[in-house]
Amino acid sequence: MDNIKTVYDNSVQDLLNSINLSNKMQAPKIVKVSLNMGLGKMSDAGKDGKLIEEAVNELSRIANQKAVATKAKKSEAGFKLREGSSIGARVTLRGNKMYEFLMKLLHLALPRVRDFRGISRKAFDKRGNYNLGIQDHLIFPEIDPTKTSRSKGLNITIVTTAQNDDGALILMEKLGFPFKKK
Repeated sequence: MDNIKTVYDNSVQDLLNSINLSNKMQAPKIVKVSLNMGLGKMSDAGKDGKLIEEAVNELSRIANQKAVATKAKKSEAGFKLREGSSIGARVTLRGNKMYEFLMKLLHLALPRVRDFRGISRKAFDKRGNYNLGIQDHLIFPEIDPTKTSRSKGLNITIVTTAQNDDGALILMEKLGFPFKKK
């Protein structure tokens, strides 16, 4: 299992050739990874402080970095939501912690998904960033299923410097992301 940073450093020239770029500084790279755990529909998450605290602690264990609780920006009567109430947790990873998380995601968590056939090629946002939704956070080895109250979803956003989706797709394929076969 090679480190993703090492794999990137070894494949930069091949990446430049496949995208038709001349300068090494133009090569796309991963800038940051954002993790978001929204608890909006989970039985009045704003009123239940234990659920928010549990989500922050679990997301901190998954990311190996302290997560923060997210708060509602405005009130919404239809959702029984008050401005300033906690509705989820988030954390942003950069540098070595980002690469450690990606290694854990690719080599430990995604293979634990039932009937996993690869991640979608269609989840790019036209600017070279990738969004991955995980329905159950229990696929991460840090989470003990007996100590969590319920399974929670997780959104992972991988931000790259690629100018378009094609460059980001080639970058992520070189780094070993398991995309579905065409």
